[in-house]
Amino acid sequence: MRLGVFLSRDSGPQVAEEAERLGYEMALVPEGFKQDAPSLLGAVAARTRRIRLASGVMQIPARTPVLTALTASTLDALTAGRFALGLGVSNPDVSLGWYGVPYDRPLARTEEYLAVVRMALSGAPVRHQGRFYRLPPEGTTEAAQLRAGPPRPQLPIYLAAVGPANLELAGRVADGWIGVFCSPQRLADSLHRVRAGRQQAGHRLDGFEVLPSVPISVGPDPVAAAEAVRGYFANFIGLGSRHRSIYHRLVTELGHGAAADEIRDRQRSGDRAGAAAAVPLALMDDTSLIGPAQRIAPRLAAYAAAGVTTLGLTPLADTAAGQIEALRVAATALRLAGC
Repeated sequence: MRLGVFLSRDSGPQVAEEAERLGYEMALVPEGFKQDAPSLLGAVAARTRRIRLASGVMQIPARTPVLTALTASTLDALTAGRFALGLGVSNPDVSLGWYGVPYDRPLARTEEYLAVVRMALSGAPVRHQGRFYRLPPEGTTEAAQLRAGPPRPQLPIYLAAVGPANLELAGRVADGWIGVFCSPQRLADSLHRVRAGRQQAGHRLDGFEVLPSVPISVGPDPVAAAEAVRGYFANFIGLGSRHRSIYHRLVTELGHGAAADEIRDRQRSGDRAGAAAAVPLALMDDTSLIGPAQRIAPRLAAYAAAGVTTLGLTPLADTAAGQIEALRVAATALRLAGC
């Protein structure tokens, strides 16, 4: 198992440089309400030489599939082939409220989106007459094709997924899966779904990237360290409608439904501190790395045993120095774990 790191706008290039020095495999950039992924990835590309880079994830409703292919091709060229394209369909309320894009039939939309992206990356003229994307519209113009550089049809594409059907889709059409709120125990069920998708496509799980996103906060006292993680969970759980939110549903399935309701209600009323305080310690401890290296090491071993190929850490310290310290502790813990 290798380690990766999810970067933030304020400290991304500096943290990525140190992650590369520590031997981390990958640096990923998420996007949403705070930052877009490609801009920060470009800055990180200029400051690194070896570490692989990935969007973690670029949101499907935000871009047409051809623009996504053009962006991926450009980033891949800037990084001399170090780039992997992470994509996610996002949450219904984000798709509609932030991007103004319908969320109907998200799995079919995602599968068609990936097909267009791969076609564009292959360098072939983009001709696709589907339900959601019609390129070019019949009788209007000739098909266009990517001219950004040499075609790279095998550029890795990872898909963020939570629900059973989306996990199977990731296994069927993608080269890797990016997970969220993943305990080592829950990974077994998730990978069962991913493996089923791989089998549908005639593939095995070998060579498939299994990349859960795991928050990390370090320190001698695990309970004190967990305080830095609370806001992260509250933001996800409180996002959007109770009935449409994939994160609210996931936390409920993990056995924390009452807490999820309280977190959302407090978040929606503007009580962000109260929402963070309502996040159960058990939830954070199950799905995060909290405390000193000696406590984190057996958790890393459990993730490795569950089938993780790259563990993506989200360091939640307020400063770049604090985030770098978390990466150092995790690297020490990985050596202690022997995995």
